[in-house]
Amino acid sequence: MRWSSLGGGADDGPGALFGTDVVTRTLDTPEFRGVTFHEVRAKTIVNRVPGASRMPFEWTVNPYRGCTHACVYCFARKTHGYLDLDTGLGFDTQIVVKVNAPEALRRELAAPRWRGEHIAMGTNVDCYQRAEGRYRLMPGIISALRERANPFSVLTKGTLILRDLELLREAATVTDVGVSMSVGFLDRELWRTVEPGTPSPGRRLDAVRTLTEHGIPCGVLMAPVIPFLGDSPEQLRATVRAVAASGATSVTPLVLHLRPGAREWFTAWLARHHPHLVRRYETMYADGAYAPKWYQRRITRQVHEYAAEFGIGPTGPGDHRRIPAPPPDPAPAPPQATQLTLL
Repeated sequence: MRWSSLGGGADDGPGALFGTDVVTRTLDTPEFRGVTFHEVRAKTIVNRVPGASRMPFEWTVNPYRGCTHACVYCFARKTHGYLDLDTGLGFDTQIVVKVNAPEALRRELAAPRWRGEHIAMGTNVDCYQRAEGRYRLMPGIISALRERANPFSVLTKGTLILRDLELLREAATVTDVGVSMSVGFLDRELWRTVEPGTPSPGRRLDAVRTLTEHGIPCGVLMAPVIPFLGDSPEQLRATVRAVAASGATSVTPLVLHLRPGAREWFTAWLARHHPHLVRRYETMYADGAYAPKWYQRRITRQVHEYAAEFGIGPTGPGDHRRIPAPPPDPAPAPPQATQLTLL
C-alpha cells in the first residue's frame, strides 16, 4: 500500500499528501468483522472538483475512503486503486479514515484564501457509513462549518445522520444547509444484493420524514435507477409515491453509471445474480460509463410525471443540495459608436 504522493485531491484522486503516521486497526466486533481501518492524518481536507466534472459544486470534503455500504455500483471504487488497494472487496473492507478531518477543516476555513464557497459532502463515499458510528468525524465537521457560517450539503444513504440532527438545525440558523437521502428503488431483494451494507430503503425514507419534521428540508436523490431491474413504470411510480409520502421536498432521478472499477465489480455481480442481463448491459453501456441519452431522458420524464401526480417537485442540477444556480453570463456591452471624421 502506498500513502505518499496521494491524498485528498478532487473526489479523492491523486493530490495532496497523507501523513506517514498511519495506524491500522482491525476490530473483533460483529459490526466490523472483516473490516480493516487505516487511520491517517490528511494534509488537506477541502478538495476542488475538476473543471470537467459534471458535478454542480466546486468543493468537497470526504472524511473516508472506501465504504462498508458495499454498493456494487459505487463509482468511487476506482479511487482505492490509487493506494494499491483492491477496488472490489477491498473497497468494502479496507476503510481509510482521515482522523484529523475536523481540525484540518477548521484550519482551511480560517485561511485568508478561503471565500466561504459551498462545500458538498457524500460526493465520493458516504460520510455516514458505519465507520462514522465509531470515529464520529461529522459532528466536528458540521460544527466547523457552522462556526464559519459556511454553506454545505450532505448526500447519504446513512440513517446515522439523525444522530447529528441538532447540529444540522443549529447550522441551518446561520447558513444554507442542504440534506439529501439517496433512495433509488424500494425492492428489498434488489437492495439486499446491490446495497448490502446500507439501511433499507424504508428506513432511509423514515429518516427523511424525521429530518423534515424537525425543520431540516430533505430531498431524495432517486439514485441509481438500475436498468432492467428497477426501472419499470410500476417500480418508478411506487418509489416516487413513497418519496412523496415521506415528506421529501423534491425527487431527482439519476440513472446508473458505470465508471472503470465500478463497471468490472458490477458486471461480476450481474453475472452471478442476473446472467441473462449481461449482454443487455454490454449493449446499453457500449459507448462508455453512462446510459444512452434517450434512456436517461425517458427515466427523467417518467419520474417527473409521477412527481407531479403525487405533488412533489422535480429538481434541476444541484437543487437537491440547495446549491444556487450560477448567475447568467452578463449580456455583452453594445459596441461603442465610432465617430467618423470626413476629410
